[in-house]
Amino acid sequence: LEEGQTNIDGDCPINPSGGLKARGHPLGATGIAQAAEIVWQLRGEAGKRQVDGAEIGMTHNVGGTGGTCAVHIFGRDIN
Repeated sequence: LEEGQTNIDGDCPINPSGGLKARGHPLGATGIAQAAEIVWQLRGEAGKRQVDGAEIGMTHNVGGTGGTCAVHIFGRDIN
């Protein structure tokens, strides 16, 4: 973290949008907000939050007190 590896221009950018709390933590819509951010990143449509050369993204969401969990891996079609 101190070396900036997870910064937007680092080797492994994490939460370039600021995460769900930066979006007001939209209960019930958090998974959609995460998926939309990844799709925008992969399409190159994330504006100031854009990670250069984004080819893969991951979302992780936990519901309730850990009763549900979902992880999605998205990739860019390079064809």
